[in-house]
Amino acid sequence: MIAVEPDLLRRLVAEARLAPSVHNIQPTRVSLDAGAILLQDDPARRLPAADPTGHDVRLSHGAFLEGLALALGRAGLAIAELTVAPTGAAGPIARIAAAAGTQDPSASPDPLASHVAARASWRGGFTPADDTTRAALARLAGNQSDLLMVTEPQAVRRIAMLADRAGLFFLRDQAHRRELTHWMRLSRAHPDHDRDGLNAEAMALGRIEAFGAGLVLGPLFPLLDRLGLAGPVTAEAGKAGSAAAMALFHRAEGEDPLVTGRAFYRAWLAGCPVSVLADWPEANAALRAAHPLPAGRRLVNVFRIGVPARPRRIGHARLPVEALIRPAS
Repeated sequence: MIAVEPDLLRRLVAEARLAPSVHNIQPTRVSLDAGAILLQDDPARRLPAADPTGHDVRLSHGAFLEGLALALGRAGLAIAELTVAPTGAAGPIARIAAAAGTQDPSASPDPLASHVAARASWRGGFTPADDTTRAALARLAGNQSDLLMVTEPQAVRRIAMLADRAGLFFLRDQAHRRELTHWMRLSRAHPDHDRDGLNAEAMALGRIEAFGAGLVLGPLFPLLDRLGLAGPVTAEAGKAGSAAAMALFHRAEGEDPLVTGRAFYRAWLAGCPVSVLADWPEANAALRAAHPLPAGRRLVNVFRIGVPARPRRIGHARLPVEALIRPAS
């Protein structure tokens, strides 16, 4: 075993914090305990309307854990012992003991580790799929047993429209809508614009669109919905439907969300999620009927995948490393 020192922990957390979390609330905290790393939960970061059971928060902890594993690998280390607490248990979520990585000089590093810094969600439009894109999708499907790829253009558009219906279903719930807008950072003047939540750049919103989103999802939503306009003004099918593929991310029924989160992060490196499709029972059932999953599997999320039409660098709004590290036990 190798005792993790504070300086190394800071370097590991700087990379692990790039893992995705629901609404980018970043609920995971870490500390040291006799050279091991403790993963802890910040109870102040919750989504009681969107995630009342805490499933998505625990999945987010799992994504952070996988980010930590990738960071350890880049540092020449590996997880030697992992002790995970059951869902709902008091105390740390997990305890990680590190050790030196493989001594085999021919062993290749985890190929996903090099993509962590560049990972981003793309919510804009996509270019039409060409042979290169189709070949890449085929390779992805062959390498990821928990992704069911949908590439037929009409089926992709149908899923995009279903996502709009699912999104509108949740937006009609006032508590859900209020919680969402609480975590949206629609102006660079917002004090947490670069720290957490969903900023305009991450949602592919220009300045005018961001201003409009604040009105549409805020005071104007009830009126727009009564007029039948809420759906059209919040729709994303025009962009999402241009994706080269929709990938249905599925995992074993009954799996610990912490384990799901680790696999989710690895799958996220290849696409952009549309989680409302899995969250709304009607959409979930419709997708499973149209695109049957293997027996014993559950739909967790849907990724839209393709080549961005107008690619641009999207930064990561993240809390500073110091805010994520708690004093040693």
